Amino acid sequence: MKASRTVAWRSIPTSLRCTARRSFTSTLTLQSRPSISPKPSLNIKHIRENPDLYVQTCIDRNYHRQQDYPQTIVHLFNEWKELQLNARALRQRNNDIRTKLSHAKTFSGIEAAEAQPYNQADLLQEAKQLKLDIGKVESHEDALDERIQSLATDLPNLTSEETPIGTEPRVLGYINEHPNFAASSHHHPWRNHVHIGNEFDLLDFASAGTITGWGWYYLKNEAVLVEQALIQYAMSVAIKHGFSAVSPPSIVYTHIASACGFQPRDQGGEQQTYAIAQKEDGQATTNGAERSPERTLAGTAEIPFAGMKANTTMTAHELPLRIVGASRCYRAEAGARGAETKGLYRVHEFTKVEMFAWTMKDDEQTAFDAMLAVQKEILQNLGLHCRILEMPSADLGASAIRKLDIEAFFPSRREKNDGWGEVTSASICTDYQTRRLNTRVKSVSSSGKTEFPSTINGTALAVPRVLAALLENGWSEREKCIDIPKVLHQWMHGVEQIKKNQTT
Repeated sequence: MKASRTVAWRSIPTSLRCTARRSFTSTLTLQSRPSISPKPSLNIKHIRENPDLYVQTCIDRNYHRQQDYPQTIVHLFNEWKELQLNARALRQRNNDIRTKLSHAKTFSGIEAAEAQPYNQADLLQEAKQLKLDIGKVESHEDALDERIQSLATDLPNLTSEETPIGTEPRVLGYINEHPNFAASSHHHPWRNHVHIGNEFDLLDFASAGTITGWGWYYLKNEAVLVEQALIQYAMSVAIKHGFSAVSPPSIVYTHIASACGFQPRDQGGEQQTYAIAQKEDGQATTNGAERSPERTLAGTAEIPFAGMKANTTMTAHELPLRIVGASRCYRAEAGARGAETKGLYRVHEFTKVEMFAWTMKDDEQTAFDAMLAVQKEILQNLGLHCRILEMPSADLGASAIRKLDIEAFFPSRREKNDGWGEVTSASICTDYQTRRLNTRVKSVSSSGKTEFPSTINGTALAVPRVLAALLENGWSEREKCIDIPKVLHQWMHGVEQIKKNQTT
């Protein structure tokens, strides 16, 4: 009898053998996502249950295009549920036919006990039609699922209660005393790092403009030594505070950058990243293989750092995991924002020392404070006058729930923001990135349950802006030279002051 039931089961159309009711998944199935990319696991349920919270978050952050997405997600999910209810009859009839066919006539011609008379050919014909009908339902379900996932992926993170709502930051404190520069009705040319750099043969913007364009530069002579000294000093401080050194790649898959919250264009439509050109061969190669995923130049080491643990499950004992590394960073930043700044303050390519950490949710603040301690120590020992700001909601990126900036005083920028200019930042991103990168942590309990850790990132030191601040604040009008901070001397090959007649 077992053999006859097996033969009968094999005679059932394949489509009828696996027709259990589909669950509404939180796995991204967008056709545009390469097959090798991590599969996000977004908390769609939280969005559905709190649509007004997400709407307000979009409004507070000026994500105007996305502010309708939460309610749209609710409507699409309700449509999905209604579709499921309407399809229940089809699936029930499908199960009935499967049961009848599984009790079909055995090889000996004996009818199964208590079987009801029916026409097997009619059932098979009905089964074929059910296959088409159920396929249409499932296609519609998939389309709704993909649309919901796409909308949810594009939403920004929620906003911390510590974050001021609006556009104005809150001053939390200061580092070092304000420099006592003589008042002047105009900027003294020696207080501008561009003039200082040109006069002392430290910077060359003209040549870079010829070979690459506006926003690039050459560092020369002692400026090169200062750059390398700043990198070594920042790395040494971070390592002393318990960070492990990592040297990341500068080219990443575009889908990894997107998962970290970095989109090719910002909310204003301004180009943000540099894409790597590839052959225009469509979505697939001639032999049917998938086209190579797009790549982009990383705007910050935060992206390759976060991607290090994509599709990885860590143990709770590994956390917090803190890393630091120097890398070249690439920012398109074309248009008005770039045009209004000169010199090293806003450039397209630069070296930055970045800190990154994975931590359990309850330890977010501790990891955040650790990064802030590194930033304070570096800037304090460099002798720069700085202020620490709690950044407002309108200034937060997609992934951050909270962000602190530290701004240094630039004498040449006294007519712009009273001389203040950002030199570092630090952000708490909760599980925004790890959910999109499929980075998990296994609980220490016997249950083996996994959850998504939080990520924290922070700039230890961005070379161009700090170098510009050192040139302007280290300039001695009386001695006509630039003083190098003592903490950098060990990497300066004996150079403690930059003088006009000195060569390297």
